[in-house]
Amino acid sequence: MKEKAGRIRLILSDVDGVMTDGKIIYSESGAETKEFSARDGFGIRLWIRNGGLFGIVTGRSSPVVKMRADELGAHVLWQGIKDKAATVRQVCAALEVPLEETAFIGDDYPDLPAMRIVGFPAAVADAAEEIRASAVWVSDFGGGCGALRQLIETILKARHQWDSALQFYRGGNL
Repeated sequence: MKEKAGRIRLILSDVDGVMTDGKIIYSESGAETKEFSARDGFGIRLWIRNGGLFGIVTGRSSPVVKMRADELGAHVLWQGIKDKAATVRQVCAALEVPLEETAFIGDDYPDLPAMRIVGFPAAVADAAEEIRASAVWVSDFGGGCGALRQLIETILKARHQWDSALQFYRGGNL
């Protein structure tokens, strides 16, 4: 697992159930809200700052997800996707990253086809049983609670980049 993690250059993530706890909240006016983990956001920015590529591939479409992707500096955002495996192939081709050097983190059955084609399929702790069984790595945390951050930490450690990635926060220079 550590060897596979060390080769990852691109992390792709589902949203509902991975970057959020899976709840979809509507106001009386019909506006959708989502809660995202600040720890996941910090991890994503750290990943990108250290040369990693990050993208979102999600089945639903939401302006809130676009705002979050823009805020984090995501390299790609694909919403309203029915065939996540085909989209993952397309993203990898466009970014010139082999599937073997790609991680996909999911939580439910629509994520399974994408997880089956990447080099590092990952799951959140509260993912469906078959999703967890299909993953080479399962977070200790549920969706929206730092699972994505833990994945990034695992990969950066496997790439021997964790200590240098945190140098600024430990009193060094970026």
